[in-house]
This record gives sequence, structure tokens and C-alpha cells, in this order.
Amino acid sequence: MTRNAAIIAAVGAVLLIGALAGIVLWNSQGGDSGDKYAQCRAAKVAGGTSQIGGPFTLVDETGKTVTDKDVIDKPSLLYFGYSFCPDVCPLDNARNAAAIEILEERGKIVKPVFISIDPARDTPELLDDFTANLHPRMVGLTGTPEQVKAASQAYRTYFKKNEPEEGNEDYYLMDHSTFSYLVFPNEGFIEFFKRDLPPEQMADRIECFLEAR
Repeated sequence: MTRNAAIIAAVGAVLLIGALAGIVLWNSQGGDSGDKYAQCRAAKVAGGTSQIGGPFTLVDETGKTVTDKDVIDKPSLLYFGYSFCPDVCPLDNARNAAAIEILEERGKIVKPVFISIDPARDTPELLDDFTANLHPRMVGLTGTPEQVKAASQAYRTYFKKNEPEEGNEDYYLMDHSTFSYLVFPNEGFIEFFKRDLPPEQMADRIECFLEAR
């Protein structure tokens, strides 16, 4: 498969990821009187928000082993992707960074977090460069394949390695889900955001959750 064909195939696969991610979602216009964030939600998760998120152990950009408690020490926006992603991951994380900058201008601080699903190539040093180019406060996380898989499963994300390009074992693409996850310390998963949400609207929705805490 040529590089261009591989990229086209990967982009097409992204359009199908929502159905494969393992998260059952439905639109919700009504409110839940038992949910303090009901007025902020645009969708619900089947079985409740407790079905998404949980403990994880990964490796940060300095090579230090960290847990979810270390990482999510303030409201955080998590994204699962990989640094070799040709278009989707940079675009999604640039959108997330823009939303976080808008929030910062409003006096609201949210930590951007990028969790690699490609630990074979995404070393701590490489992630340090990747995240620094997107946002100065973005944290990059990698780990062993087992650690990455456990974190992905906790957030019900999907990823799959495609076959390497013929003659180049180091070049391959990854299919993966593209949700961004708002997570609060001591509360866990709060809300997810799809990739078609503009940064201004994302900032508005995140601010609603921040003010309802």
C-alpha cells in the first residue's frame, strides 16, 4: 500500500470509529435532576458516566511512571492518539489547545493531556516535542503496550495498528477513536466531545461544567 493510499484508508476508517469505540451514546435535550451537570450536557452515556474512565498507570515525558491521580490534578482534557498521525490527531489537539486558550483568557485553567496509543514509536522524548508544539502545558503520556491498552479500555476507546507499508516496517498508521474527554479530579469522567465541535463551542461547554462544580 502506498503512503497516500494508507492515509486515505486511515481517514476513511476514522469516520467509522464512533460505531466501534464501544461507547453507546444518545442525544439528550432533557435534564436529570440528580445530575448537577445536567444543564451542561449535550449527550448521555448508556449506563451513566461511571462507565467511562478509571485508574491508569503510564509514563510521562520525563520517563517517570505516573498514575491518573498524578495526571488529573486539575480539570483535564484527555485525547488518545499518536504523534505519527498524519492529520486527525494534530487537528483535534490543535482544536483542544485553542479551546483551552479561550478558557484561559476567561480565567479558567484546564490541563491538556495526550495519551499515545503507539508506544512502540512514541517515546517520552518524542512526545515532549510533539506536545510542546501544540500547547506549552500539554502533557504527553506513553507506557508499555499493556499500560496503554488498560488506559484505553478504561475510557472505552478503540485503536488498531494497520499493516506496515511494504518495505518499511516502521511506517504504519493507526485507526483510533477521536473523542476528547473532560475529567475532573476526585470525580473522574465528566463529558466527551466529538471532533466536529469548534473551539469556541467546546470552550463554552467546558466552562459550563467548570462553573457547575
